[in-house]
Amino acid sequence: MSTAATPRPALAGIDPRGPRVAASLTSLVLALVLVAPQPLSGVLLGVQTAVFAIGAVRGVQHTPYAVAFRRLVRPRLRPPVELEDPRPPRFAQALGLAFTGGALIVLLLGATTTALVLAGLALVAALLNAVFGLCLGCELYLILRRATSHPSPAR
Repeated sequence: MSTAATPRPALAGIDPRGPRVAASLTSLVLALVLVAPQPLSGVLLGVQTAVFAIGAVRGVQHTPYAVAFRRLVRPRLRPPVELEDPRPPRFAQALGLAFTGGALIVLLLGATTTALVLAGLALVAALLNAVFGLCLGCELYLILRRATSHPSPAR
């Protein structure tokens, strides 16, 4: 019996510039949610919620924003220097889904101010990623991963 660990299959990486472009598009949509009149703002919020749902369930590389990046932006860029693990951005998509999904639910219940606050918080997170490359959801994923990982026993 071998004591060597079974190698884990390599994860397919994503171009790290893609999520930043997606965050820019997300920022635009969420900014419009905050300034557009009803029912347009509700429709835009629903669209962004659907985009986050796709990213959370299927992976960030399957969102319409990622498709636009691959077809319109990436061909004009040099190949990425390195690829990124898709799990942190996927977790960030789930957090975006929680905020925008919550905003959509309370908007439908008539709590417009609460909906706008939740959408505004999602906008701040998207802007941090778009402008500074700081993905709050990705950072939270890494913190949670470290907090829940079990160190191997010392020999």
